This record gives sequence, C-alpha cells and structure tokens, in this order.
Amino acid sequence: MAHKYVLIDREDGIAILTINRAEKYNALNREVIVDITAALDEVGKDDDVHAIIITGAGDKAFVSGADIEMMRGLESSPDGVATSQQSQGLTLKIEKLPKPVIAALNGYTLGGGLELAMACDIRIAADTAKLGQPEINLALIPGAGGTQRLPRLVGKGMAKLLVFTGDMIDAEEALRIGLVEKVVPLGQLMDEAQSLAKKLAAKPPLALAVAKEVINVGMEVDLERALSLESLEFGVICMTEDCKEATSAFLEKRKPVFKGR
Repeated sequence: MAHKYVLIDREDGIAILTINRAEKYNALNREVIVDITAALDEVGKDDDVHAIIITGAGDKAFVSGADIEMMRGLESSPDGVATSQQSQGLTLKIEKLPKPVIAALNGYTLGGGLELAMACDIRIAADTAKLGQPEINLALIPGAGGTQRLPRLVGKGMAKLLVFTGDMIDAEEALRIGLVEKVVPLGQLMDEAQSLAKKLAAKPPLALAVAKEVINVGMEVDLERALSLESLEFGVICMTEDCKEATSAFLEKRKPVFKGR
C-alpha cells in the first residue's frame, strides 16, 4: 500500500518507516498522523516484520512538532480535544504494538515529534539532534502524551523544567537525563538503528512481545501487582514452542529457529 507521507522499507525482518515531509521538517498534521497510523497497522500485521524503525526524511528533523497551520485552525475546545486524542491514539498504537519500535532521531525532535519518540521502545539520537517540548511558547501544553511520558522517563522535576521553559536540549543532555538510550554521529545513525533492529528481529517474537507488555503495564501499577503479572506471563511463555526450541538448541549447541508460537 502506498502512503503519501510515509515511506516503508522492509529488509531482514525489519521495517523502516520514514516520515516523509522534509519540506515542512516532517511536521505533523491530521493527514500525516493518519498516514503514520496506517503504516504502523500495515507493518504490524506483516508476519515477516519483527522490528520497526521510525525516522524522518532528510537530516534536519525527525519530527519538528505539530504543523502550526493546523493548530491555528482549531476553532473550538472540542476540536482541540479531538486533535489531542488523535495524536494520543498514534502514540498508544506504537506503545501497544507487539513488536519493538526504535526511534532514530535524525534532527529536530520537538513537540509532537518528541511525544512520538517517547512512545517508542528505544530512542537512538544523532549527535546533531535537538529535543524539547516547546508548546508553552505557543501558550499551549503538550497534547500527545508529553505531560505523562516525559516525567516517567526523566522524572517529575526535569519534565517540569522542560515543559515549563520550552527549552531545547541537545542529544548529549538527552542521554544524560535518560530521554534517549544512545547518541551516535549523524552519519552512523541508521546503521546503528538497523543493527539493533536486526538483533531484535532475530529474538523470539512472542517473548519480545510479552516482555514489552509486562514492562509497560508493570510501570503503571504497584510492584506487587507488577510481579504477579510477570509470574503469570512467565508461566504462559515458558510453555511456548519457541521456549522449548531455545532450550533444546542451547543444549544441542545450535542456533534456534523461532516460529512465533
């Protein structure tokens, strides 16, 4: 399926989704959000895809934020709620995909772009990337999950500092505060992201999906309930064909062949 604003490349069990609106610094509007959502649905259903990378076209921006023309066109409070909920729907889809999603941040990662990146499982930033939640400078607040995911990643105080000031930070500062997991030179960004994606794509897909779910859900409940969830899911996953194959392959000193069941 062709997408107007997203390019999809598939190779070696991974799918690379490139948000393709470079002339607008890959800014998000309703059409772009719908297109990204449809692209995620497509690769999410592809049994040959085991890991996903999201990046932006060009070397200037991952996603520079929401399209200001869209924001200026909001005519009512319900219109604003609907716009926020559409963006939140995209980030929730990324978070709930049973496949690992890597954000390759190749430049400006601001506003809705940072919110999209925070919904991904792992963030790798180019050393040229700039990150921030600048909505306050437009008399707005983050509306695609930024007020909730940012403190979960960097802590309440640091999240308030970034949201209240609207300041941008560089990739090294983002790494220091835990907003990204790795920083590499721009020219090595996609090689690094693809190397990690291929490594994850070779892992047992059911175990990856369950690990992602248990970590995400467990962060939202108390420790006792999280440990109970972990035990229940461990009990299910240890009975899969993949688990039996992995243990047999280990004992037989051979490479396992996973079937996702």
